[in-house]
Amino acid sequence: TIRLWDAATCAAIQTLRGHTYSVSAVVFSPDGKLIASASWDSTVRLWNAATGAATQTLRGHTLYVDAVMFSPDGKLVASASHDCTARLWDAATGATTRIFKDSLSSTLPLSNVDQYLQTDRDLQGRPLNYNTTLFIKDNWITSWKKKLLWLPLEHRPCCSASRKNRVVLGFPSGGVKVVEFALH
Repeated sequence: TIRLWDAATCAAIQTLRGHTYSVSAVVFSPDGKLIASASWDSTVRLWNAATGAATQTLRGHTLYVDAVMFSPDGKLVASASHDCTARLWDAATGATTRIFKDSLSSTLPLSNVDQYLQTDRDLQGRPLNYNTTLFIKDNWITSWKKKLLWLPLEHRPCCSASRKNRVVLGFPSGGVKVVEFALH
């Protein structure tokens, strides 16, 4: 279940259904128009970030998927699974374009010419700044040092991503919440 939330009232404004097990990773596309979510249900799902509509369900992994990324141009999605494969998918069609077998690395290859997909973390695991001012720190969604929204226990994510004024939170229940803030 994916829910879009109104950050001012903390009320759900839209509920989307999809994953059946824990969401392990979420990420925005480089242009911010899509959200990709990876799950222990062995799928990757793509969602329209503006409407919340499901655009693709990427199936092919046989064990849970724990990483998902977009190529810098947003045309490809990469996923890594505990089935020891990494896959490249066409973001528009959902078709598998390449399978990397015996993949034990958390680095997702983009091609066979030593290119790699961009992640939203640096080498120490800190978020990189992709036109965002939103972060999660000490159970708060913050804008730099200003606390915006406290996350009670039942709303604490296992993964998150942010872009501009939006935060996507992934949960062990399989849910994903999108929170949008009016930042001044």
